[in-house]
Amino acid sequence: MRGEPRIVCLGGGTGLSTVLRGLKLAGNHPTAIVTLTDDGGSSGRLRRDLGMPPPGDVRNCLVALADDESVLAEVFQHRFDRGDLEGHSLGNLVLAALTEVAGSFDAAVAMSSHVLAISGSVLPATREKAVLVAEMEDGRVVAGETAVASERRAVRRLRLQPETPQPHPEAVEALRTADLIVLGPGSLFTSTIPPLLVPGLAEAVRSSGARRVYVANLLQEPHETIGYDAATHIERLEQHLGTGIVDTVIVPTTRRVPAPGLIPVDFDREALLHTDLEVVVARITDGHHHDPLRLGRALVAQARRPRPAAR
Repeated sequence: MRGEPRIVCLGGGTGLSTVLRGLKLAGNHPTAIVTLTDDGGSSGRLRRDLGMPPPGDVRNCLVALADDESVLAEVFQHRFDRGDLEGHSLGNLVLAALTEVAGSFDAAVAMSSHVLAISGSVLPATREKAVLVAEMEDGRVVAGETAVASERRAVRRLRLQPETPQPHPEAVEALRTADLIVLGPGSLFTSTIPPLLVPGLAEAVRSSGARRVYVANLLQEPHETIGYDAATHIERLEQHLGTGIVDTVIVPTTRRVPAPGLIPVDFDREALLHTDLEVVVARITDGHHHDPLRLGRALVAQARRPRPAAR
């Protein structure tokens, strides 16, 4: 492989931002494909009031890829704490204003990317409005990312509404030409799986010639993955998206005991080996959390390796 590896990351939330920041620090210019199912907080309000895509996850990705010394990137994250703007971040409002001025959310993201001089690119998974819907283990159907995340019953199955939104064409092309595709870390049911529920994206990942890596979570998610070890995360990924969605899992070499009330994910090596995935053990944490630079360097190293043999 010559030159800088083409790395594409899918997801949302703080996990995706951590990966992007790490790749930027490692000298890479990644492409982020971002879930747009957030319906809570500032993003949810703008989605309901203005009929626009929820901007929060996109904003976080833009800031993660911006110059670390940029005052504007810091201002983008400023959140108002009083008055009619309470709860809104400035970056969300800027994206909302640019969407109206430029005529589309795509154009707003492109303009913000230019202003922030980001190291890479940020793309929504789909241009269509999509709602995350979950069938719970007790048979109830719950709609909305916030409602799914707060449910105390286990998720049986996720889908989008509408079920077959069209993928963003640039996202499909990025996956087609990628050297490495990265899933995780992040909330399994509300960050990692949702963008891949867009049918064209899951198909693009499975048919890609890239190495496809899942970065294991360090902690179990309240209301989502309590009782899940790393192998269970992978099993649920494949239940939703089919085998062949990942071929490598990265787990940390060491970690510290988390703070009281937090439950670590178990990295049972035997259980992981039963998944038939290549297991890569790497120094990717600072003990309690994923360390952006260490994770970024580990992912760049994976991008330069040949893809494992098909299962």
